[in-house]
Amino acid sequence: MSEDIVDVLIIGAGASGAAMAWSLADTRMRILCLEQGGWINPAEYPATRKNWERPPSRDFHINPNVRQLKTDYPINDENSPISVVNFNAVGGSTILYAAHFPRFHPSDFRVRTQDGVADDWPISYEQLEPFYAENDRMMGVSGLPGDPAYPPKNPPLPPLPLGRVGETVARGYNKLGWHWWPSDSAITSRQYEGRDQCINLGACTSGCPQGAKASVDVTYWPEALRKGVEIKTHCRVREITVDKKGMATGVIYFDEDGNECRQRAEVVVLACNGVGTPRLLLNSTSEMFPDGLANRSGLVGHNLMFHPTGGAQGLFEQPLDGHMGPQGCCILSHEFYETDLARDYVRGYTMQITRSTGPVVTALTGTRNGDIPWGAAHHDAFAGRFDHTASVGILCEDLPEDHNRVTLDPNLVDSDGIPAPKIDYRISENSMKMLKHGQERARKVLAAAGAKEIRTYGPARLAGWHLMGTARMGSDPGNSVVNDRGRCHDVRNLFIVDGSIFVTSASVNPTSTIQALALYVADSMKRNLANLFD
Repeated sequence: MSEDIVDVLIIGAGASGAAMAWSLADTRMRILCLEQGGWINPAEYPATRKNWERPPSRDFHINPNVRQLKTDYPINDENSPISVVNFNAVGGSTILYAAHFPRFHPSDFRVRTQDGVADDWPISYEQLEPFYAENDRMMGVSGLPGDPAYPPKNPPLPPLPLGRVGETVARGYNKLGWHWWPSDSAITSRQYEGRDQCINLGACTSGCPQGAKASVDVTYWPEALRKGVEIKTHCRVREITVDKKGMATGVIYFDEDGNECRQRAEVVVLACNGVGTPRLLLNSTSEMFPDGLANRSGLVGHNLMFHPTGGAQGLFEQPLDGHMGPQGCCILSHEFYETDLARDYVRGYTMQITRSTGPVVTALTGTRNGDIPWGAAHHDAFAGRFDHTASVGILCEDLPEDHNRVTLDPNLVDSDGIPAPKIDYRISENSMKMLKHGQERARKVLAAAGAKEIRTYGPARLAGWHLMGTARMGSDPGNSVVNDRGRCHDVRNLFIVDGSIFVTSASVNPTSTIQALALYVADSMKRNLANLFD
């Protein structure tokens, strides 16, 4: 057992842990990050191989239950129509995300006041805005200023090209008079801070060897390490320890060889995502916290929010070059983002236009669903579908519900014997009504854009990228886990900075907001070091 003690111990080296480490490094405190995965060599990404577009190999599959790597933990999702998907490494899920990078709207922080549902956040968009901007600079966000759906913002790089897919679908939106705008994308449209620009390979979701996509292993971590932050990889934390006063004293973890180790710390920061964080808190039981650490409210693990996802795909007569360019970053529409009393649901959704797939996935999908038959008609059918499709994805806001939760599975464990998380989740009636409305509007847009054939899909099962709400932020210790500065109500030197602290989910990808929150919490800590535990 090591008696070494650090000032700040961060658990998790993904989007939020990296931002927190980089910001806190300004204090010159000793900061250590423990990550259960390792560094990923970009030369090993599928996109470096000629057969990169075949179905992702096990090592780079988005679902940990398929990967089953030593660095993963299994997840029991039998009681959920949406599967949790993530990636464990330095960089976390930013290694495999699409880098679609919208911000929350100001209204997303005051849902109770505006619409009478869920709860208001104890902080506002205005408080987060400077940290959104700082994060945009660090990640290298490409975008176009002037989006009328937002307050003024100025991405540091020009927008990515719309391509034929974006231009074609945008004409459909124009015919209907609906909002659309080029996506803010954490992908460089030109050389930036030592990273090369996007070359439109389309392999974003299997790792970007070009370095154009802003995974935090190539953005935040190099600078944090230069500032003196330390990382230990292949370290799986089992529990956070506390003393008799209820203060966190450090962690017990397993190293790469399965040895049980202890790391002491003055401050502990959790950055393990909306499933990994409640898992660790619930497994950290003691005489003082018999129901899990920081869980006197009973809310740790509850109010899990995903983003139920579906949409429509259109087949077009003209070629769209849809396999070229970032698949998930094109244009978006917030026409149906806010509550409209004329509709039969509350809140709203984002319409995210995505490009089509490459030749291999097009062929495999087409033969599986009967669009591309075997035999004499095979090549003509393939030619009529490859590069001829565009999709409108519907990303629905998921309202917090107590029964949607993460618990510890009584039987399933990871390779170190730590209980696995169990997901109990139902898509709400409100979300299903929202999704149906969005599918109908997606069909309408694609028809206006000239699609000759349209199909709807969803709710998608492998859609659990966005993990939110399981250790929510709030002013009242009775109905929240952390305060408005990310500090646990019950444990004065324990902070949480990942998506678990979200109060509501909005209907946009959460990474930008997760990182802005991490920078906001770090800034608050730096400004209050003298009385951090008061």
